[in-house]
Parts: sequence; structure tokens; C-alpha cells
Amino acid sequence: MAIKVGDKIPSVKLKTMTKDGMKEMTTDEIFGKGKTVLFALPGAFTPTCSAKHLPGFVGKAADIKAKGVGKIACLSVNDAFVMNAWGKDQNVGDNVLMLADGNADFTKAVGLEMDGSGFGMGLRSKRYAMVVENGVVKHLAVEAPGQFEVSSADAVMKAL
Repeated sequence: MAIKVGDKIPSVKLKTMTKDGMKEMTTDEIFGKGKTVLFALPGAFTPTCSAKHLPGFVGKAADIKAKGVGKIACLSVNDAFVMNAWGKDQNVGDNVLMLADGNADFTKAVGLEMDGSGFGMGLRSKRYAMVVENGVVKHLAVEAPGQFEVSSADAVMKAL
């Protein structure tokens, strides 16, 4: 069953790369205090994700943060090395926290996994965006398969 507005974010460990190497972070650390925008996507370096989804949030980061958002996080079922390389490729800088859900632990815990085996991708995350405040989901927008509308940076701006 998929997570919904009003639910608490499940406690799961994710990974990110820092200048000191790979770091494990808990969802409590990431989402526990303040307002966070999380957007998730099927894969780093994939067409829509690289051409529209991530660049939209990088470009609108200042506007989103001006609405009281403490952090913006991008999550994919990829490893931390891939997410780091993709972040560098997309000039993310400090605008977006690149989160690796390599084993899909978070994705499965929130019930937003999809089967990408037809594309040779295995288990992946659906494309979605959520606003989390103090660990509780305040807004959730999950895309229909093959779509990119409700989880864009512009759509999240309207929801804030």
C-alpha cells in the first residue's frame, strides 16, 4: 500500500556522497525537522529524468527554498556513486541532496516501486514528488506511467 498524505515517513537508511566519501543517512535525519521536498524518479541519466525532472528542481531551487523549504532531495534506485556522478553531470551543487536508494528499501517502504524489467532496469521508483514537514507527508503527487506533469518543480511550487 502506497504512502499517503498524513502518513509518517518510514525509518529507512539511504546513502549520499559527500566530499569525505559515502555517507549513510536516516530518513529521520533527512525528513524529521522542517520542510523537505523529495522528488523520486526511475533512474539517473535516463532521458526525462536528465532533461526535465532534475534540471527543473536545480533551476527552481532558490524559489522553492524561498517558500520555507529547508532542503530539496532527489531519490532514485541507483547506487551513491551513480547519483553522485549524475549530480556532477547536472551541476546540482548544494541545491539538491542526491539520495541513493540502492536496494529500493525506501521505495518499497513507501509503496511506490515499479517494475522496469521491460526496459532492463529491474525494480525502480515511480516518478513522484512529495512535501514532507517534520516527518509527515503534506503533499504527494505520483505520475501516471510515462507521464511528467504533477511531480515537476513547477507543480511542486504550486503545491507549496
